[in-house]
Amino acid sequence: MSALLPFSRFEFLIAWRYLRARRTDGGVSAMTWISFIGIALAVMALIATLSVRSGFRHEFVGTILGANPHVAIYDIAQINEAGRVERTLEDYQAVVEAVRGVAGAEHAAAVVRGQVLASYFGRNSAVEVIGITPEDLAEVPLVAQPEYRQGLLSDFGISTGEGMGPGIAIGSGVARELGANVGDRIRLISPDGARTPFGTSPRVSTYEVVYVFQVGRWDIDRTRVYLPFGEAQTYFNRDGVADEVQVTVAEPEQISQYVLPLLQAGGDIQIWTWEDSSGAFLRALQMEDNIMFIILSILVLIATMNIISGLIMLVKNKSRDIGILRTIGLTEGSILRVFFICGSAIGVAGTLAGVALGCAFAIWIDPIFSFVNFVAGGGVWDPSVRMISALPARLELDDVLSAVLLSLGLSFVVTIFPARRASRMNPVEALRYE
Repeated sequence: MSALLPFSRFEFLIAWRYLRARRTDGGVSAMTWISFIGIALAVMALIATLSVRSGFRHEFVGTILGANPHVAIYDIAQINEAGRVERTLEDYQAVVEAVRGVAGAEHAAAVVRGQVLASYFGRNSAVEVIGITPEDLAEVPLVAQPEYRQGLLSDFGISTGEGMGPGIAIGSGVARELGANVGDRIRLISPDGARTPFGTSPRVSTYEVVYVFQVGRWDIDRTRVYLPFGEAQTYFNRDGVADEVQVTVAEPEQISQYVLPLLQAGGDIQIWTWEDSSGAFLRALQMEDNIMFIILSILVLIATMNIISGLIMLVKNKSRDIGILRTIGLTEGSILRVFFICGSAIGVAGTLAGVALGCAFAIWIDPIFSFVNFVAGGGVWDPSVRMISALPARLELDDVLSAVLLSLGLSFVVTIFPARRASRMNPVEALRYE
């Protein structure tokens, strides 16, 4: 026997016989099933959680990059005659042309920004207005191709009637808050309006809604209103100037490599990247990923500990068989490998089942979540808290492999201890009372 190679066929046959043996025959099938189910559920929970976290980060970053600029360019802050801080770009066209010449810069657009009060039949809502040309708005991915829309983007900026301003686009959250829809006319009220000899009077203008969009992020859908660039210049007293130049780049995940070229091209400017504005959220997501992985790793460890209990019981019930096998020539190494195969087989089977269940959960998360929402009576997902409109899931190969390696590694390690105990059993002691 000693000349045989490790993990020979007969070792697998003995291990398989022990695993399928009934309790009346000295087996521990009930404990085997408990270990299998525990590992499967733990691996499923780990993969499901990691897939949801990956999906959440993908949706979160995708919404940021699809509905916001990758880089915003400002002028150096200056104090005007009225004692106010101004950061307007006077020669914004030159900045736009210079930025477009930077390698990797896909689009640059001058915009005007301001915060006003929107009103419709007695309902009011604070909104952020962005003045942009129709051509530049069509280049914003999640506005041009949102997850939900009403009206036509091509009507943006077109005059809707005599005495009316050009058509505007609003987020679905703004429309819901005001109770407005496509074709309705809303008022925008700004406290910083026309300057007169008697002071500054509020400016009130009426615009028809021609386009309603939903990008899937609550803080954008709930506050965003787009106004044609020329109209926004007049409305916010920005004649001939822009507040900033918004830039999109080819590789936003590598935004740091564009900072220096943009600074050199723009001249005396300041820039603010998407990582500067959302870096805290991304770091919080990364921290949550690490913490959840550690917590669920402990859950997998607890599940694999059932293998130790099952194998200890199996070794005790099979002590007579171990003594017989030793007397006919099996080495300690063969006995160790037999029981190692028993424990690791449970771990491998449980891991495979957990991977299948976890992947199925990630693939069919929408109907599963709809069922949970139905059972709970609705309101399980609040986009105002979680920022996105649905629970996402995204299967990543690295997440699945990390769960598989963790489960298999723990299963193999915990199996060694009871298997080693079985291999060191004295055959004389095992057969003394037989």
